[in-house]
Amino acid sequence: MRARMIEYSRKTGETDIAIGLCIDGSGRSVIDTGVGFMDHLLATLALHARFDLELSCRGDLHVDDHHTVEDCGLALGAALDKALEERRGIARFGWALVPMDEALARAVVDLSGRPFARVRLGLKGPKIGALSCENIEHFVRSFATAGRFCIHLDVIRGANDHHRAEAAFKAAALALRAAVAGTGTGEAPSLKGTLV
Repeated sequence: MRARMIEYSRKTGETDIAIGLCIDGSGRSVIDTGVGFMDHLLATLALHARFDLELSCRGDLHVDDHHTVEDCGLALGAALDKALEERRGIARFGWALVPMDEALARAVVDLSGRPFARVRLGLKGPKIGALSCENIEHFVRSFATAGRFCIHLDVIRGANDHHRAEAAFKAAALALRAAVAGTGTGEAPSLKGTLV
């Protein structure tokens, strides 16, 4: 299977995003969204999914972090969707449980072509660093919508918001890593014969 990689850009009146994505990478990343904890979560996602990811975003952070986080999710999802092409020869499904100290997160992914996200992180504070906690769940929903995949992402337990969020992104990464893995068949993993 050849390396699946894509360059993608998205520019609106609120954000200007450029992405380089290789889903058959080593986990290397260069991330600059202007929101430190978002950078940390994206680098975590790339590392554990083994995606090579370059992502830069210039957003209207003078307003707040919402547009930056949402549009990064939409752009990354669109890049993933394009890199997967017809979604032939992939495992399609992936799941993971990840502990991080007292936190435990679960992610289950289906690269079905049908977007759906059930996200329950149970974050209690308003922010982690400069990142609004409500926007972390919103990122995942935006990522799944544009990426045309189904994800169920839950934090089962945990007291620390940083640990809960990071464990969730690690679990999502490992589930995605399993789901994008090649099967060597070149076939669509569906009785319909297609996932697009």
